[in-house]
Amino acid sequence: MSDIKIRVAIIGLGFGAEFIPIYKKHPHAELVAVCQRNQDKLNEIADAFDIPKRYTSYEELLKDSGIDAVHINTPIPNHGEQSIKALKAGKHVACTVPMATTVEECKQIVELTEDTGLTYMMMETVVYAREFLYMKELYENGELGKVQFLKASHQQDMDGWPNYWPGLPPMHYATHCVGPVLGLTQDEAEYVSCFGSGTIREELIKEYNSPYAVETTHIKFKDSDLSAQVYRSLFDVARQYRESFEVYGSNKSVEWPLIEGKPLVVHTAKKPEPEIPEEVESPDFAKLLPEEIQSFTTKGVYDEDDNTHLSFTQGAGHGGSHPHLVHAFIDALMKGASPYPNARQSANITCVGILSHESAQKGGRLIRLPDFTFTK
Repeated sequence: MSDIKIRVAIIGLGFGAEFIPIYKKHPHAELVAVCQRNQDKLNEIADAFDIPKRYTSYEELLKDSGIDAVHINTPIPNHGEQSIKALKAGKHVACTVPMATTVEECKQIVELTEDTGLTYMMMETVVYAREFLYMKELYENGELGKVQFLKASHQQDMDGWPNYWPGLPPMHYATHCVGPVLGLTQDEAEYVSCFGSGTIREELIKEYNSPYAVETTHIKFKDSDLSAQVYRSLFDVARQYRESFEVYGSNKSVEWPLIEGKPLVVHTAKKPEPEIPEEVESPDFAKLLPEEIQSFTTKGVYDEDDNTHLSFTQGAGHGGSHPHLVHAFIDALMKGASPYPNARQSANITCVGILSHESAQKGGRLIRLPDFTFTK
């Protein structure tokens, strides 16, 4: 088994280029191809990283029998369609968030994985970020006690972003806050209720007929006494970029800092009041990874000669999650296991956002998640 390698192709070389050296150094992966519509950029990156196969056509790439799995890093509107095509072509799929833009596309992906036995994983960064892994460790060790409530946010100023971003309904890109609240206990959402608040500029409203500056969703967990709250903003809200996740337990609670770069705050019950909160720097979890890719949790993403390449941004990024995502996907394929989040879990997470916006448009009406997302 130690000699087996999963042959991977990366689709999209903007954000996708971040993962090139990680796949190249993973002991059970072989990066055999890349795909990019721009021929010059394709060759520039493939030459820099010595990647043998290069495609400007996604459809042609899918015909290549020498590729076992694709990692899709294309714009949001393409995710559903491209994942469906890959599964129909017999490829395993890792796809950046969100899974798709419609409930129907999510359903198709889930059904295809069931019909084919192929693996799908939504590459949600937050559930592999060091802060989440720290809270997960506390949860699994019983240090939180009984989990009582979860909360998360994702606020970002998207002014100036091109293509489909202007005016995008906040909850249509909600996986960074929905993922962790469902991922800690690996529960599923049963129904949601969402309210829109405030109004964005008129020129933005017309793009999606969505006026809301902020959308706030309550999520009821299935077969659980838990619920969670998530909120999102993209335009016309004064706020530093923030992806936060908080968990409240009977013994300990963990809160995200208000300002990025500050420590987490851990609250411990039954201490003298001034001693309840404690600032804690989240540890790194490179120890969970193969030695060959451990450095990618804390250092910039480099090629095998430690030379930076202009095609991607340096820095650990997303809480050091990138090597954890790669390893979770490759390890699942090696073991014939189910990665987190798998197709059903990814559909549940994604549909929370899609249906939350629909709820907001209906004045907060309760909307149930589709049944197909409930079976684990």
